[in-house]
Amino acid sequence: MEELACPSCGESNPADARLCGSCRTPLVDESADERGKLVTVVTSDLKGSTALGERLDPESLREVLNRYFGVMRTIFESHGGMIEKIIGDAIVAVFGLPFRRDDDPIRAVEAAAESRLALATLNDELEQVWGVRLVNRTGIATGVVYFGRDAEGQHVLIGQPMDESTAMEQNAPPLEVLMAASVHREVADLVESEAAGPKSAKGSDVEIQSFQLINVRDRDS
Repeated sequence: MEELACPSCGESNPADARLCGSCRTPLVDESADERGKLVTVVTSDLKGSTALGERLDPESLREVLNRYFGVMRTIFESHGGMIEKIIGDAIVAVFGLPFRRDDDPIRAVEAAAESRLALATLNDELEQVWGVRLVNRTGIATGVVYFGRDAEGQHVLIGQPMDESTAMEQNAPPLEVLMAASVHREVADLVESEAAGPKSAKGSDVEIQSFQLINVRDRDS
């Protein structure tokens, strides 16, 4: 199979990869992506991790978080998502890179719904071993992203769906999934949901219509 060598770290990557799997450097000419890419972004963040750290010793806390992020990564990737980053207590998955699928929005929603069920199962296991249960909140949005750089010069994805998915996550009820209108309009016929009103991200006055995910319908039915 043809491979691409990363110009930054030299790591080999699949020929259709757009980001280096090791250092996240774009493997394509960024100037060719000025129009951006249509994607669906899922942002999920753990809540109460400070209190969790007070109850567990460092080794136990590391094991709990590794198990959690391992489960989340497996689910998102199995639905076709690319893990954009795991930072702090948050995981961000992007559906639509390195290549776009027409059903990226529903893939993202299905992944979020599965992750919700998986966390319930994982929590039963964590409670038996460590006496703890994890709580997360998840937000989803669809829109155009661009390659950019952060303050440290690292390659990042920027754009409306990154901000909207964060806003949805921040406003989602514990253990629930909140969809921005941008993704809800793409999947409305395939999900059961409830209007949750306008929401905004912390520090922002921009309001985004939101919908709480209740259930995902079987696409084969």
